[in-house]
Amino acid sequence: MSRAVCPGSFDPLHNGHIEIIGRAARLFDEVIVAVSTNPAKTYRFGTDERLDLCRQGLAHLPGVRVLPMDGGLVAGFCRDHGASALVKGLRSSLDFDYELPMSTMNRHLADVETVFLPTGSEYAHVSSTLLKEVASLGGDIGPFVPAIVLQRLAENG
Repeated sequence: MSRAVCPGSFDPLHNGHIEIIGRAARLFDEVIVAVSTNPAKTYRFGTDERLDLCRQGLAHLPGVRVLPMDGGLVAGFCRDHGASALVKGLRSSLDFDYELPMSTMNRHLADVETVFLPTGSEYAHVSSTLLKEVASLGGDIGPFVPAIVLQRLAENG
């Protein structure tokens, strides 16, 4: 069985994430969406809520499982869960430049390969940070997030 991990903070999950995870689900028997927490980051949604939003937003994708990744290295998470690959979406060459050294280190640490998938052009400009900013200023992000995320953002002001 081929298993891959798609790591991220998913704060919040958006359609660009869903597109990459859906494509990964067609390439691998199982995809684990690893919802990470970085103590140095400030999150709009807590870990439990991000896990819930991912589970609801990805429920339609077969072979996708959502798990917390509490600290530690993603290489160790992959090893602990029997994953042979990491899947990363790339919006631009800047993402590639950022991700390439990490992919080399992950291969060194856990013999895990990184599969880069270019994001669909309709989501190349989308990031969780941008969406949170637009939403906080009253902009419509409905076309870029699942309905449950839009609802939770509205509830949490």
